[in-house]
Amino acid sequence: MLLTITTTRKPATDLGYLLHKHPDKTQTFDTGAGKAHVFYTEATDERCTAALLLDIDPIELVRGPNPVLHDYVNDRPYVSSSFLSVAMSRTYATALAGRCRDRPELAKTPIPLEARIAAVPCRGQDDLVQRLFTPLGYETEVEDGAGGSGKGRYRNVTLWATKTLADMLAHIYVLLPVADNRKHYYIGDAEVDKLMKRGRGWLDDHPERNLIVRRYLGHRRTLASEAANQLDAEAGRDAEPENAENSAGTRRKEHPTLHDERIDWAVETLARLGPASIVDLGCGEGRLLRRLAERPEFTELAGADASAWSLEMAKHRLRKARKNRAGPDRGVELFQTALTFRDERLEGYEAATLIEVIEHIEPNRLDTLEEVVLGRIRPAILLVTTPNREYNVLYPGLEAGGLRHRDHRFEWTRAEFRRWSERAAERRGYTVTIGGVGEADDTRGQPTQTGVFERCG
Repeated sequence: MLLTITTTRKPATDLGYLLHKHPDKTQTFDTGAGKAHVFYTEATDERCTAALLLDIDPIELVRGPNPVLHDYVNDRPYVSSSFLSVAMSRTYATALAGRCRDRPELAKTPIPLEARIAAVPCRGQDDLVQRLFTPLGYETEVEDGAGGSGKGRYRNVTLWATKTLADMLAHIYVLLPVADNRKHYYIGDAEVDKLMKRGRGWLDDHPERNLIVRRYLGHRRTLASEAANQLDAEAGRDAEPENAENSAGTRRKEHPTLHDERIDWAVETLARLGPASIVDLGCGEGRLLRRLAERPEFTELAGADASAWSLEMAKHRLRKARKNRAGPDRGVELFQTALTFRDERLEGYEAATLIEVIEHIEPNRLDTLEEVVLGRIRPAILLVTTPNREYNVLYPGLEAGGLRHRDHRFEWTRAEFRRWSERAAERRGYTVTIGGVGEADDTRGQPTQTGVFERCG
């Protein structure tokens, strides 16, 4: 992966001050996935070019201590993707922040810049680079990165503009993973903060704003909605006005997202039914656990998920919540495990939750999930939520017959969910109450289906 930045503003060697990298030195940085080398290919008063070369070990991506890939044969070590964005943040952090100790006025001055980026993945969209960069005032030149007909997946990109260096770096930092439409690391709440920080001042007015937000945040609807709300708020639009802070010290939207409504439903239902100990099965990043930890009546909490990344994010979220919360500190047990295998650590809790989980299970494994959860863990109370497929036609961005998330294995109609729930309850000695969450449509019901299972006897 190679990124070069050139200026012709005299003296051009001032680029070294802006980047905090001396033209006479070659520097090497560890990025976690490989080595980033910064050096200058030319450095005169008339023209100065700094190069960032990222060298990734493809074997380490699969076999290293923190593997991010499963396949040995892949394009990641050779294309400009989120790996290069991370390398930019490690090597050019001060320049990205728009700071320059020795030339502070220069950091705020637009200068003529040229950036060349090798092998940008564009997923076959011939005009994607122009759609991303041209509205920001760049002249662009895009060549086939494979030396072929121009119809391939990769592009060699050259950008020209008169801008501050910080602006150009921020644009490249955000838009590389957008063009690639993937990231090599877990996408959680922190990515919204990064996008708001690097997109400030230009993203809100970009004609491809929605595409950029959606792709940067890995097509995660909740995160994309949160980012859009923040952008609207910064622009002074009344997207989702917020009230004052609640008792937990967090800001709550006057018009909560569907995800917020599901969490509210789960917390309120559990509070009404009164269990003291709860395990959240498929806890993800710990949003429900954080809300439950704010309630003193829930004295024992645990979360389980198959994803180590999700559990790390949950741990971070819960640690942050404890710092912001007054009163006694209560830990939450977190277990990495699959829900289609018996794990005795999950047994003995009075209540369990499966919030937007079952649709991620292969249909032929649902009987096993039922056996593990209702037959082995066997809580007195089980809460289940899952999408209502009938409601999908009301989402304008969803293709006909499409699913709400690319990891969903299926989505049920209301009749299908009721049939599965009642059959499972009858076989395992439970009663079940079917309901829903979200704005109801007269003919299609609510967007989220809910089931409250209560053990008989």
